[in-house]
Amino acid sequence: MTTVADRLPASAGRDDGFFLGGAIAMTLVIVAGFSVQLAMGRSSFAAPPLVHAHAIVFMGWVFIYLLQNTFVATDRMALHRRLGWIAAVWMIPMLVLGCAVTFEMVRRGHVPFFFRPLQFLVFDPVSLFTFAGLTVAAILLRRQTDWHRRLHFCAMAMLLGPGFGRLLPMPLIAPWAWEATFAASLIFPAAGMAADLRRSGRVHPAWGWGVAAMLGSVLLTEAITYSPVGGAIYQAVAAGSPGAAVPPLDFPPPPAGPQITGR
Repeated sequence: MTTVADRLPASAGRDDGFFLGGAIAMTLVIVAGFSVQLAMGRSSFAAPPLVHAHAIVFMGWVFIYLLQNTFVATDRMALHRRLGWIAAVWMIPMLVLGCAVTFEMVRRGHVPFFFRPLQFLVFDPVSLFTFAGLTVAAILLRRQTDWHRRLHFCAMAMLLGPGFGRLLPMPLIAPWAWEATFAASLIFPAAGMAADLRRSGRVHPAWGWGVAAMLGSVLLTEAITYSPVGGAIYQAVAAGSPGAAVPPLDFPPPPAGPQITGR
């Protein structure tokens, strides 16, 4: 990160450096989480094509986000704008594949044992659509750079759960495993608020809106999970599959061997 910062043009201010550093840190969380999972034998390349497509598309977004912040920090705004429109379209397969993989894991009865199956079924799509909503808001406010980059930052933080979930001792944190990964993701917008305070003495209101959307996703997830609506959704998704026999609000038993996530 120091090497990258040393190469920034004189026009790149401390604000650019923070967002580039944050993008690098978030990329490291994702890469480290999945690398540890693979090294410990908890994930496998022998996954269905759907899972591989999901992985390629989501890792593609991580690369796009990092590249976008690099373009801004190095004053290559024409490239930033062109890639931005590609990124806007990129969200569509992210939403489709993210939901499809979640549904397939529930149907197969392969939800990780430290998550309630119904909660898992709800929080993955809710997190994805919160990410998409924040990203769309950032795109609409692209001419207001201060709002644009902070909303994008919060949107990216919404995607860090899978990375943190592979770094934290999830079985030891249950029954609060999902909530713990979400709390860890909040470290990044909190760092943004602290950076604003140091730089200007005030917190930009975009952080408030971004964090409110993130917290709102948690409340919505909990409300759906423990309501009749959640039960109906689970039955509809799992109908006719092995997942239908899995109690939606009970934690599955731990696997006899290494946990293979399939993701």
